[in-house]
Amino acid sequence: MKSSRLRRRLLGTAATAVLAGVGVLVSAPAAVAKANLLAIDKVALHAPGLQMKVTYSCDTGINHQLVANAVKLNQTGDDEAIAAATIKKNKLVCDYTNHTVQMTLRPAVASHFAKGDTVKFTLFYFDDDGFSYAHEELVSVL
Repeated sequence: MKSSRLRRRLLGTAATAVLAGVGVLVSAPAAVAKANLLAIDKVALHAPGLQMKVTYSCDTGINHQLVANAVKLNQTGDDEAIAAATIKKNKLVCDYTNHTVQMTLRPAVASHFAKGDTVKFTLFYFDDDGFSYAHEELVSVL
């Protein structure tokens, strides 16, 4: 009789410990699970360049920039239409939460974007060592 009572107590204690651990994980801040995320929310023609509304989230203490590029697809001729924008590391708010920012992409010399163009947008982080990560892409008609 005593051994089955002891087993039940041990099983009950183990089950309580497992449930307590699950409770801690469930109640932990969502920020721990989402770091360095990117999303392209909206793109638009904004003469002479383009605009991109993005949502980002990053870890504290990380030194990187947020970079946006755009390339017109199905181009004819030798010159490709490209545009770019950067948010420097001192302008990023890195506190594990989502932040939304509007980026204005400036076109390169001789680049031109117009209504109806198909454009590939790329968004990524770029660190001090030259690595890029967390790439997000979107193809859209302006």
